[in-house]
Amino acid sequence: MPLEAVEARRLYRQIADQLRALIDSGEYSVGSRLPTERDIAEQLKVSRPTVREALIALEVEGRVRIRVGSGIYVSEPAALASPLPATAMIEGPFELLRAREFIEGVIAEQAARVAKPEDIARIDDSLHAMANTQHPGDVSMVHDRAFHVAVAGCLDNAVLVRVVGELFDQRLNPYFAKLAHYFENPESWRAALSEHQAIREAIAARDPEAARISMREHLMRSQERFAQSFGTEAASNPRTQAGSG
Repeated sequence: MPLEAVEARRLYRQIADQLRALIDSGEYSVGSRLPTERDIAEQLKVSRPTVREALIALEVEGRVRIRVGSGIYVSEPAALASPLPATAMIEGPFELLRAREFIEGVIAEQAARVAKPEDIARIDDSLHAMANTQHPGDVSMVHDRAFHVAVAGCLDNAVLVRVVGELFDQRLNPYFAKLAHYFENPESWRAALSEHQAIREAIAARDPEAARISMREHLMRSQERFAQSFGTEAASNPRTQAGSG
């Protein structure tokens, strides 16, 4: 029998598997509340963003329901969706944002060195469109994507433009979309627009260091916005049964 390639399981998938097994074994019954993100992170000695990715994965599968301000509850059997394949290798939202922080920071730095007037004009067009679009929504994501692609376009390298576009498009994966559902709103959109404008100003001023820092800060703040508490840290005993609703 030929050997098969071995893939490392992403940490958040391993945590999701453990939680799923506890649910299936009856450790956490239907309607019961799971421990908080903080408690799970402390028990497993992992970061809270990694736990959040695991919980989002389970919610996408229909195994749990996240109720902001209340807790994470085991779903009723009737609510269970078809589980994602155990071998699914979807990148977690925080993993994607960390990759973008590194890659796009370097791109913005170089863009500040080589951007031409027409490049700045394309960036300005995307910012104008963002400023006149309501968020959240599909149209706002088109303009957000256009900004990041326009920055990459300053380098006149089709491969980098494609890479930036494809990384942004990972926002469409079910895990990222579910997380965004909880935390993206008009206020977060205005914050992102302000951060985009700071990146634009640094590129137009031909300040590579400021451009790199501004881009990385923007993507770090995106991670911070997605890492806000679900408001469950003060929840009582995790075995308490959920009420109706």
